[in-house]
Amino acid sequence: MASTSPRDPEPLQRALLAWYDRHRRILPWRALPGQRADPYHVWLSEIMLQQTSVVAVAPYFRDFLTHWPDVFGLAAAPLDDVLHAWQGLGYYARARNLHACARALVERHGGVFPDDIASLRVLPGIGEYTAGAIAAIAFDRKATAVDGNVERVVARLDAVMTPLPEAKPALRRIAAGLVPDRRAGDFAQAMMDLGATVCTPRKPNCVLCPWREPCAARARGIAEQLPGRAAKKTKPTRRGIAFWTLRRDGTVLLRRRPESGLLGGMIEVPSTAWREEGWTLPAALGEAPVAARWRTLPGLVRHSFTHFDLELTVLTAQTAAAAEGIWAPLDRLGDHALPNLMKKVVEHALRHSGPEEAAPAV
Repeated sequence: MASTSPRDPEPLQRALLAWYDRHRRILPWRALPGQRADPYHVWLSEIMLQQTSVVAVAPYFRDFLTHWPDVFGLAAAPLDDVLHAWQGLGYYARARNLHACARALVERHGGVFPDDIASLRVLPGIGEYTAGAIAAIAFDRKATAVDGNVERVVARLDAVMTPLPEAKPALRRIAAGLVPDRRAGDFAQAMMDLGATVCTPRKPNCVLCPWREPCAARARGIAEQLPGRAAKKTKPTRRGIAFWTLRRDGTVLLRRRPESGLLGGMIEVPSTAWREEGWTLPAALGEAPVAARWRTLPGLVRHSFTHFDLELTVLTAQTAAAAEGIWAPLDRLGDHALPNLMKKVVEHALRHSGPEEAAPAV
């Protein structure tokens, strides 16, 4: 349970902001001291940073700005181009929502970001955390942005023993009570930096922390144990069949997945649905894109999603039949927005197919 003693937040605010002024990280999307943050940069970076590290995001952020330096350019871009640029960041629903949000900003707000949380929250892909981050960092509104770093800092500061995710509402309330009336944006970024560089998940560097004296977890010697987490549930395994369909001209059949659902709108090697009970071969062949003499390739393609693991068996065949989809040359597969799972399928098929299937006819 958390400490219930009343606290004056002002000393904490002063200490953290003074620390931030000395030790703030230099990040591609972060405004320099004395400059106002660009809402487009804040929004783009916060969407990219969801479940992704700063190191991984930095080159993608720069690449996006090169292609689409403002929200108007991003809104006008074809979705396929955005998905292609997103390859490697994962969680592709973020890219679809990013594009939809850019279009909504242009259509509803003339390309200008609203500065209040209520208006931000109704935009595609902007949830409670992202709305708070944009409002605070871009507009200096007194808003709370609670990500995993901030949860950890707050849980340790007040020695909140309730495990996550049950503790999330209490941690948000504590964090909201710490936000100053002025420099809310700097305070939000300071909390993120503190969690990322000092109050780390393992071996927190308490001696360098501006909050080491008031930190209840440090005083009790339990900082590294917090926040606690409920035991993870065992992830189920789903199974499916992918169809590596080739023509004699050296092209392979691809298709676009439905817009809704996992990997929505992405390009895939045609496959069955993914289900825990798996597939019999006759049932799977009923889902094949063409009638052909299918051969099972050895091994499995394995991939892990947030809520389940996936095992795909790959069948291969050559065909002269017509089929709906995209017939892509094997040496041009990189032109398409293939998610990492489908890149694994391609690599598996190319590795295990015979020369008559893997190479164009002469």
